Amino acid sequence: MSRVLLLAHTPEPEKTVASAARLCYSAADIQTVRDGLTPEKTASFVEMLAEIGHESPIEHAVFTFGIEGVSRSLLAQITRHRIASFSVQSQRYVREKAFEYVIPPAIRANPRAADEFLLAMEEDQRHYESIAAVLKEEHTRTLMQRGMEEKAAAKKAEKMAIEDARFVLPNACATKMIVTMNARSLMNFFSHRCCNRAQWEIREVAWQMLQQVREVAPNLFRKAGPPCLYGPCPEGKMSCGRAKEVREKAGIPSLRPEEEK
Repeated sequence: MSRVLLLAHTPEPEKTVASAARLCYSAADIQTVRDGLTPEKTASFVEMLAEIGHESPIEHAVFTFGIEGVSRSLLAQITRHRIASFSVQSQRYVREKAFEYVIPPAIRANPRAADEFLLAMEEDQRHYESIAAVLKEEHTRTLMQRGMEEKAAAKKAEKMAIEDARFVLPNACATKMIVTMNARSLMNFFSHRCCNRAQWEIREVAWQMLQQVREVAPNLFRKAGPPCLYGPCPEGKMSCGRAKEVREKAGIPSLRPEEEK
């Protein structure tokens, strides 16, 4: 199961955003602008930015997450959000001994599919270990022939071996990462990945991230999430058709009929 932890964030993120926004319209010096921001004024400025679509000031608030228990499949999706920083556990340097893996809920719920899936994971582990052992032996011998001492040769050969053996590992293989995004990038991320049409694993991670940033910046992320929470679904004929269900889950009142269009 995925685990998300908000590791760090810009101190007073909403005040930082409001300071940047207010500075755009003020002749005062920066410290005066910041000192004049009460919690009420800060909330008001943040709300105004959302209403007028002035998004650049929210880039000054940055959030860093630790994410574990997710698959390499999720990694391929989350790194498509390019305005972000990623540090991911390397399969080149970390040997996958009895590697952990993510089982999709649909497979877990089906005994026949689950048995086949577990068998595939066992086979992948066996092939990984076998390929790594064969390559390590070959690389060690070659390095020693070139004059390297046995201990040093074996250490270098290990890295060389797992670097290539990892190609047999599945998308299900678990990984962990640290991800940093600014608030504007997070808004875009939540809009796409909290949507019901997003793949189940990254949707689960996105909702965890959203819940945690709302705890430290409730006004900034008050209307973050899939577009259907506060307006019509933009997916057209590709819509999941469950906007009401999504709103109920998020604790958002249903829209009036004219707002659904």
